[in-house]
Amino acid sequence: MTEPAASSVPEPAPEPAPEPNALKGWAAVAAVSLGIFCLITSELLPIGLLTPVGADLGVSDGTAGLMVTVPGIVAGFCAPLVTVGAARLDRRHVLCLLIALTAAANLAAALAPGFAVVLAARLLVGVGVGGFWALAGGLAARLVPARHVGRATALIFGGVPTASVLGVPAGTLLGELGGWRTAFAAVGLLGAATTAALFLLLPELPPARPVTFRELPALLRRNRGVRAGVAVTFLVVTGQFAAYTFVRPILRDVSGVDAGHVSTLLLGYGIAGVAGNFLAGPRDPRRTLLTVSSALTVVLALIALLPGAVAGTALLLVWGLVYGGVSVSLQSWMIKDAPRAAEAASSLMVAMFNFAIAAGALAGGLAVDRVSVPAAPLTGAALMLAAAATVALSGRHRRDRAAPVPDHRPAGGLRPGGLPGGRVN
Repeated sequence: MTEPAASSVPEPAPEPAPEPNALKGWAAVAAVSLGIFCLITSELLPIGLLTPVGADLGVSDGTAGLMVTVPGIVAGFCAPLVTVGAARLDRRHVLCLLIALTAAANLAAALAPGFAVVLAARLLVGVGVGGFWALAGGLAARLVPARHVGRATALIFGGVPTASVLGVPAGTLLGELGGWRTAFAAVGLLGAATTAALFLLLPELPPARPVTFRELPALLRRNRGVRAGVAVTFLVVTGQFAAYTFVRPILRDVSGVDAGHVSTLLLGYGIAGVAGNFLAGPRDPRRTLLTVSSALTVVLALIALLPGAVAGTALLLVWGLVYGGVSVSLQSWMIKDAPRAAEAASSLMVAMFNFAIAAGALAGGLAVDRVSVPAAPLTGAALMLAAAATVALSGRHRRDRAAPVPDHRPAGGLRPGGLPGGRVN
């Protein structure tokens, strides 16, 4: 008995997935952006409160900087750990849990009897920051139609500079008016409200493609662009936070700004950062980061060397505008260089971003405690210069690879040392 012949009619192609509903998608994007805002505010809140926290709990400015270092280290580890560990869980549920954890951590810090308890609470903030950011970075493509993904990504990462515009200055102002504990409590309540918004506005988000631990080092080994992006992330962000963690002492001791004006200046810094974020969003990420790192080399050196409130204010605003484009440009770099492994690449970038926050805060703290306050921005300037060189070398390599190679093969033959069709071993 013979088997029937296979049909010559091809099977119909699977129907493409329907595009997300635009209105609901933008509401969900706004909720994720609020989550990023809440997390970055939580992570950076101590920057405007170093002096009052240190004075109240009996530690130096350099030691108080550990409130930024500790969550940065934890977030660096948790970005890949949460991405892999939650590989088969609905993203909506994971994001809500992480924001709720951050809210609880801020409320615990507000009630802490000593600095050790504050640092323990900051560990939990690190878990929330690392996990949420790694998962949220690539969500825009799942929430809005394809033609809006670029703008939606910029909006999500707009939560980063907006945290500088509203979060850190508002926290600093609350600290000045009601004490640093009031500021931490307020961010804890914001986290609770954000959890509710995410639960109500996010759709079900089952994992599209689980990420494994094996995939992360493999991606670094085989993808030169991702490696370069991770290196640039480390240099730029370490340089930034070596200086920015101690922006309050810098403005006070170098620029001579009155302590009562610091929150207003940080508000201006953040507004400039929001503008920088949306200016950078649609642009080539490598060119943007080359411009950013080069400009910040100059700005950080000048803010360390030029006295006077006018010079300090002007340089702070330029600093905010230029740095505002960093987060969205780094995320775009990862997605562009690893489009089929966006979540894995994002987790690597977020891990390094947060390790770099910790490294920057630690380097700046050592510079302040062992040398002087101006040594912190000078350390940042040196790292920005190294970042500019790394971006430039990465761009040269891409141009070299893109350059056409003369082909002297006979028709249908082999290129020396190669395989049929011009593929090289």
